[in-house]
Amino acid sequence: MSTTLLSTKLHIPPPRPNMVLRTSLIEKLNGGLHRKLTLLSASAGFGKTQLVSDWLTTCKRPAAWVSIDEGDNDSSRFLSYLAAALQNIGANIGEGLFRSLQSPHPPPVASVLTLLFNEVSSLPHQFVLVLDDYHLIEADPVHHALIFLLEHLPPQMHLVITTREDPPLPLARLRARGQLTELRAADMRFTLSETAAFLNQTMGLNLSSGNIALLESRTEGWVTGLQLAAISMEGLHDPTAFIKSFTGSHRFVLDYLVEEVLHKQSENVQTFLLHTSILDRFCAPLCDAVMRLAPSSSSEETLKRLEQANLFIIPLDNERRWFRYHHLFAQLLRKRLQQNAAFTASSGEDTEAELHLRASSWYEENALELEAFHHAAAAKQIDRAARLVEGNGMPLHYRGMMTPVLHWLASLPTNVLEARPSLLVIYASALVFTGQNSSVAHKLLTAEKALKKIKPDDKARDLAGQIASIRAMLAIPQYQSDIILTQSLRALELLHPDNLPVRAAATWTLGFAYQLLGDRTAASRAYRAVVSFGQATSSIMITIAATTGLGSIQETDSQLHLAVESYERVIELAGVPPLPAACEAHLGLARIHYEWNELDAAERHGQQSLQLARQVESVDTYALCELFFTRLRLAQGDVAGASACLTKAAQHIRKINLVSREPDVAAMQVLLLLHQGDLTGAARLAHSQELPFSQARVHLAQGDAPAALALLEPLRQHAIKSRSIDEQLKGMALQVAVLYANGDKPKASKLLVEGLKLAEPGGYIRLFVDEGIPIAELVSQAESRGINPDYLSKLLASSEVVEHFHADNSCLHPSSPPVLNLIEPLSERELKVLELIAMGLSNREISERLFVALSTVKGHNQRIFDKLQVKSRTEAIARARELGLFR
Repeated sequence: MSTTLLSTKLHIPPPRPNMVLRTSLIEKLNGGLHRKLTLLSASAGFGKTQLVSDWLTTCKRPAAWVSIDEGDNDSSRFLSYLAAALQNIGANIGEGLFRSLQSPHPPPVASVLTLLFNEVSSLPHQFVLVLDDYHLIEADPVHHALIFLLEHLPPQMHLVITTREDPPLPLARLRARGQLTELRAADMRFTLSETAAFLNQTMGLNLSSGNIALLESRTEGWVTGLQLAAISMEGLHDPTAFIKSFTGSHRFVLDYLVEEVLHKQSENVQTFLLHTSILDRFCAPLCDAVMRLAPSSSSEETLKRLEQANLFIIPLDNERRWFRYHHLFAQLLRKRLQQNAAFTASSGEDTEAELHLRASSWYEENALELEAFHHAAAAKQIDRAARLVEGNGMPLHYRGMMTPVLHWLASLPTNVLEARPSLLVIYASALVFTGQNSSVAHKLLTAEKALKKIKPDDKARDLAGQIASIRAMLAIPQYQSDIILTQSLRALELLHPDNLPVRAAATWTLGFAYQLLGDRTAASRAYRAVVSFGQATSSIMITIAATTGLGSIQETDSQLHLAVESYERVIELAGVPPLPAACEAHLGLARIHYEWNELDAAERHGQQSLQLARQVESVDTYALCELFFTRLRLAQGDVAGASACLTKAAQHIRKINLVSREPDVAAMQVLLLLHQGDLTGAARLAHSQELPFSQARVHLAQGDAPAALALLEPLRQHAIKSRSIDEQLKGMALQVAVLYANGDKPKASKLLVEGLKLAEPGGYIRLFVDEGIPIAELVSQAESRGINPDYLSKLLASSEVVEHFHADNSCLHPSSPPVLNLIEPLSERELKVLELIAMGLSNREISERLFVALSTVKGHNQRIFDKLQVKSRTEAIARARELGLFR
């Protein structure tokens, strides 16, 4: 045995400089020293050897190391190297073993190892023995020797094995006895923080956090993959582009995996790996179908061997029925399969298309339609894919599977689509479902032209009904109630009675038309019919739309708690990650939480709605989100933020030409102008857009209460007639404020009590808080008369109301206003403003503190000056002290 060979095989690899120290794994290795065996089992390139080397530099025990190669399958050679390694622990260890092995008739392995055990037992200290790359051992005599060693392991010795596949040792027994510590691929994958440290500190790349996260996801924490990527990026000016294109077909990764993994497998295993690489996930029966294996040669054993060999195969369930390949390994296999395509075609072997077709058949037989469609499309079997998209009565896109359907349809040549009007109709329907409406009309016209060329029958009539249903949906973003109603009724007339999914869609659009026309009873009836249908089928998209519609009606009818239930049901149906269709439900929840004065929850749902709405190009939800945030920012005192949100809403409305939403934008603009103190601009806009409610608000800010009342009373009567409770409440709240400003306190109080009776079931808070002190003062009086005490307590507990009515720290008396030497006493609102003036707040700061327009504060100032008979703030403060208004 040469000295050079010995030094190579028995030398502990040195730690790499600047390498990431994997503290958590080292702690686990230290924690397993009391057990017999530590097993590090993972595919090539997971850093097993390096990890053990790093650990030994921190471990307080001495260590012996054997780097195994193929020649160690001879048991005598293996034991000789084992003894030589142990002499690094104790100089005399192994002498008896060497003599026994060199005799003409060596004794049994058990006897030889017993000699070794006796020598080790004389050691006064504990140590570690490492067998590196044990997967290269295939000889049973060596395995048996190691089993004997484990069974009689001296207490001084702890054994560590690194391997690419599980060795044939009694691992289950050791595990059950608590004598085994295991580190596997899942443990050794780099975490995101470790990936960042490796790439930026060890490799010196200085990548952004986004690029690091993307590369960590691509490599799944495989350290060699990270290292190969880092080497490839050295000197690159655009690492982002490289990372986005980094796959298993990259030359460095390809070379490594081919040389270290694929070429070391038998021909049968290589064929299995290549053929099953077309599958994103797989189980034994599916592999049998793809490989066309007889029951007697099931893939189950192959999968077990692949997992034991750590061949980049990852179990997806605890029962180990479903698996997938590591992403980079799968990409390599698919690349090799494509490279072999020319050879397989000439040799008569299975083509990739045939493999996909078998997979599609198996998935369809097992009721996995989406996967069956995916493989039919990959096999370029257009008729089969089209049949699967239609879904045997329930199209795939009606179940929320729009993206794969749209990707496939977009890949088809125009002549293929035009020859199949049913595909054009499905294409148009899926586009509408995702809000991509710009090309829908053309596809419907093309489908109608194609229908005219075929013989009229039930299928053609049904397709005409589907086209009408899509046209109804196409009219929804512009709120064209007449078109929606007409096309919905036409669809229900033409559609086949068995076409339940599209009939449900037409029933939903019919309900939407009724809702626009103000017939909420008929709309609710239609929506509930659709929801009932959805519960018995898999029509997720239409069920989401109908449930959202129900929530909207419940919100309009002031049934806020029921609306929350509906919206939350929509979010549940939308799944994780959520479908974009959930954007309206999140916005509804944002509005309700705002009304309940739960501003954090309102913000959260508003942001979720905004993110989802950005994915849908031609609906108004994005603009409505920004309008909501305009109001929320005003409530938070962020006028600049409100202005920015309103600008975005207006831009989106113009972009998609949504004329029906222009009044909503104008009304919010009026409110913003009032907060900014621009009464002239607010008045001009409210008048030009003919917005009676906004005009009334402007009149109130101008101090012209009679003009405001003249506008509000007809609006309230109209809301009563139309049974729109939310509109009644909005009008009543502002009307109470106007009556109070007009000095008609009894009428204001009476109207307020009516409003409270309507508002209490819904738990409205902001409706009153946003109108400021006059409303709150009257609420306080209503509370004293014992009206709705529980609800009023909650209302008065709101922070703004508490500030207005329970100013315990105020320098003004909180009870009845002082009247000494005043011709007209100051109201409680005016006393509050005077208090804030005395605190040194500016008019704008007072307006933000009290949540009122700047012009309203200026009006209060003037009335305070008039009542106190002064001309400035300084004089007002002095006069107030003189009259005893301050404590």
